[in-house]
Amino acid sequence: MRRRRLSVAPAAGLVLLLGGCAEISPNGERAPFLEPPAMSRTLARSGAPIAAPTEAVWPSGEWWRRFRSPELDHIVETALAENQNLKKAMEALRDAEAFSEVEGARLLPFLNADMGMRQSRIPNHGVVASYNPALAGLEKTMAYINPLSLHYEFDFWGKNRAILNAALGEAAAQAAETAEAQLLLTTAISRVYFRIRALARQAATASEMVKLRQDLLALAQTRFRTGIDTADGVTEASAELEVAVKREAGVTAQLDFQQNLLARLMGHGPDAGRGIVGAKTMSPPAAPAVPRQLPVELLAHRPDVAAAMHRAEAAAERIHAAKAEFMPSVDLTIVGGLEASRTSTKIDDLGKFLFRTSAIGYAVNPNIHLPLFQGGSLRGQLEGRRSEYDEAVDDYNETLLRAAQQVADSLASLKETRSETEAQRRLNAAARAELELARSRWSSGLKDKRELLAQANAVLEQVYVLDALDADYLSSHVDLVQALGGGYLEGPEAFAPRPEPEQDRLTPLVDAIEALGGG
Repeated sequence: MRRRRLSVAPAAGLVLLLGGCAEISPNGERAPFLEPPAMSRTLARSGAPIAAPTEAVWPSGEWWRRFRSPELDHIVETALAENQNLKKAMEALRDAEAFSEVEGARLLPFLNADMGMRQSRIPNHGVVASYNPALAGLEKTMAYINPLSLHYEFDFWGKNRAILNAALGEAAAQAAETAEAQLLLTTAISRVYFRIRALARQAATASEMVKLRQDLLALAQTRFRTGIDTADGVTEASAELEVAVKREAGVTAQLDFQQNLLARLMGHGPDAGRGIVGAKTMSPPAAPAVPRQLPVELLAHRPDVAAAMHRAEAAAERIHAAKAEFMPSVDLTIVGGLEASRTSTKIDDLGKFLFRTSAIGYAVNPNIHLPLFQGGSLRGQLEGRRSEYDEAVDDYNETLLRAAQQVADSLASLKETRSETEAQRRLNAAARAELELARSRWSSGLKDKRELLAQANAVLEQVYVLDALDADYLSSHVDLVQALGGGYLEGPEAFAPRPEPEQDRLTPLVDAIEALGGG
């Protein structure tokens, strides 16, 4: 077995020699950051308006107001104040910010002041008196006042600064995740609200279809009783009525479910959703403009992408802190104050000596700690931090790709639902035209009332489908808003340098120490 020796003097000399170097560590192959994915052809096929070079392409922070629905505005405002998951995210943010304040204290000196007094008497037959009988029964009073007690750790290697930066990065990531929670909440509420709006209209339409089917059944029964038709017409009309009744019941149940969900998202019980049926009129906003090519700024304005980048930056700082553990640490403790002791229990007598210049005392205690050999714990800790960094970068890359996919998917969905809604409106117009023809033929006596009622039901069928498509079209706008970040503007600068944790002044020093078996 080959043995490795640790020679302190050569190691120290090599550390000093390499102090000014900035070479990349042999262990410096860290996970790379992906560039923003190419999407120019995808955007060109989306059919979305193209923004001018100077035009803003982000949704506003309160994007839901673009739907011009006071009811939706009120629901969102209530949810932002009362939703329990959002409250939990805010509490996590406060915790992260408080932790960063704790870590920031490492960079400042600790200054304390204390004072105390002690009275004692040595027993006549105690251990002390048995060795020195002259001390038996001795009474003693001691007091001290230390207005200055200072401790400071010099951050020569940037360890404490890196720890603080890591905590600040985690706090920034938590702030972005809180914004993400708010975005998910507001988009979910908007989709549910649009669904409730559609279901309320569909429920009314379904009720009209039930009445039409009842009229058709009554007409079929009359024709059967008069001998005009057979019983087959009654059977068919009865079955179609049951289908209409079943549809009405299903839509009503779905409306109840969505109202219950909306109430929970608002942070309230089920009763809060019962009065919400959706605005009767609401026109969708114009499609947000998108840039001709997807720049890095667009994806940076997503809270999940920003959070992933902040966590990668925090992980890079923790690598630096782990490297600094290999270096010597220097701290200083200074204590100064007054101290007096008298063989008396009279405090007044003690005070005569405590507040004199002769009672002044101090201690200065500088300390230097050099971790020569730690059994591999420092190396293991550093490798763990490197692994965490690589994982954070991989998570950022995956989040970036997912963001690009969601932008592309939302643009495609917006285009599809717009086309489907326009086609359905044309179908509605055609069905209404057919209804007018059927009414004209019935008025002229050319057709019986069954054709008129059947065509009226066909119009309601098309209206029923259009109600659902209207909700899908509005929801596709919400999907695009979410994909574009919902107006989040606090992300890191798009072209800011990416972390390079292995290109710092500590890397060659740590490599040299590891090569000599240290750590």
